[in-house]
Amino acid sequence: MRGFLAGFGLELRIVRAAPDALMPLLTAPLFALVFLAIVRQSGRADLEADALLAPVLMTLWWVALQHAGHLITGDRWQALLEPVIATPTSLATILLGRIAALMGLGLLSFGEVLIVGKLVFGVGVPFEHPVEMALTLLATAFATAGTAIAFAAVFVMTRNAYTFTNSLSFPLYLLGGVFVPVAFLPGWIQPVSSGVFMSWSADLLRATVKRDGIGDFWSRLAMIVALGAASFLLGRLILFHVLARMRAKGELATV
Repeated sequence: MRGFLAGFGLELRIVRAAPDALMPLLTAPLFALVFLAIVRQSGRADLEADALLAPVLMTLWWVALQHAGHLITGDRWQALLEPVIATPTSLATILLGRIAALMGLGLLSFGEVLIVGKLVFGVGVPFEHPVEMALTLLATAFATAGTAIAFAAVFVMTRNAYTFTNSLSFPLYLLGGVFVPVAFLPGWIQPVSSGVFMSWSADLLRATVKRDGIGDFWSRLAMIVALGAASFLLGRLILFHVLARMRAKGELATV
């Protein structure tokens, strides 16, 4: 726990000194305006809540890819990886704390889209199931953090990590049903979407703004957490082998 808190505090200090990680918070309101304009033009007032929730999921994923996924690579470039590894706490625990701080910042986008939707279009998110919504957002942030650990471990092995991050954003928005539900995708690709935690998060968030009861809430929430935990464990395993190889070849501070 001490390593997690140390990583959390470290990342907050880094963001304060170089607030690049806050860039997604500037784009979330813009996406909300675009999506709301689309559903208004289409005469689908029933999708206004979905248009406000989608930018929140997009912001979390963007933070995970563009910032959390490059933590190790950035530490290598700045020759910070060796002192971090030399600490008695595992690198994965420190990374999880740093990424959790970024996820907390990403969740601020929820308040942003609520304000923008109310001020510009006069609409908001109906809090029909507020507790379930909060739990879903927290589970999504955890799953996103776990997935970011896996990406951070993989990206450190490639010189073209930014090419992958630029290519992975919108495919996951589509597979995850962030704005368009997975049910509207071709039948052959829907099983693939079921393995993407974001698809469970998007469906469950949409259910929390409906007046009807939420079916199988706990099992769906558990699926989000399970997929995130599986990604974290996979990332930790990859990270162990990557660091062992870098130690053996003396490549910790080289790119």
